[in-house]
Amino acid sequence: MSQLFFLGIERKCSTLVAKLSGYGKIAIENIGGMNMVTPKYQRVVLKLSGEALAGDEGFGIKPPVIKEIIQEIKEVHELGVEMAIVVGGGNIWRGQIGAQMGMERAQADYMGMLATVMNALALQDTLENVGVPTRVQTSIEMRQIAEPYIRRKAERHLEKGRIVIFAGGTGNPYFSTDTTAALRAAEIGADVILMAKNNVDGVYSADPKVDANAVKFEELTHLEVISKGLQVMDSTASSLSMDNDIPLLVFNLNEHGNIRRAILGENIGTTVRGK
Repeated sequence: MSQLFFLGIERKCSTLVAKLSGYGKIAIENIGGMNMVTPKYQRVVLKLSGEALAGDEGFGIKPPVIKEIIQEIKEVHELGVEMAIVVGGGNIWRGQIGAQMGMERAQADYMGMLATVMNALALQDTLENVGVPTRVQTSIEMRQIAEPYIRRKAERHLEKGRIVIFAGGTGNPYFSTDTTAALRAAEIGADVILMAKNNVDGVYSADPKVDANAVKFEELTHLEVISKGLQVMDSTASSLSMDNDIPLLVFNLNEHGNIRRAILGENIGTTVRGK
């Protein structure tokens, strides 16, 4: 931290705002008791499903829904956390559904990749409207609307306090955006993957909506997720996360403030340890 600007200095002030060069603002709470808000993670990958942008309807892009998510992301950004986002495209198109309809799987997957770009641009526009500098990088080149994915450039953006949105999946068919999140997290050296789920507050032994005896796990390993066949992320993504010792935090996106709670290390959701 190069400079600290004290605003409204009082002995009993409850909040002090400090400016951190390149990152925005850090909120320091309860100065009298010297309790500072210290994020547990400094560089994270936030995985958002496409459905998260669609709200209750499950299809399309709903601006009010995006604005709620963006407000939480902005609060985390102001803590000085370096954040990259991987977004799915299931609110617009799913490659697997296209394949089931008789389409060539690769062709259907490429359509899904384009859907993630649409979602990424919507997120970027909303973030920049609230003053958060953002870059979209795509695995398939489309230079007129986004940067091509370059690992070192992505890291530089993060170091400068910009949010980076990775779109286009891995650029290859047959791979999910969960795998993209694991791959990009490994490449940029992320501390954790934040797996934001819709109305799911963690990992269960079975679907709690169907099985009343389903048990919620507080902590697992990626190997346990794979061996138990738990529906957290696909096996390719889990294996990649395990091999690179990247932890995963699964939590409910629909509970307001959970992204910030996850960043601060509060006990929410289910933690999946790298090894």
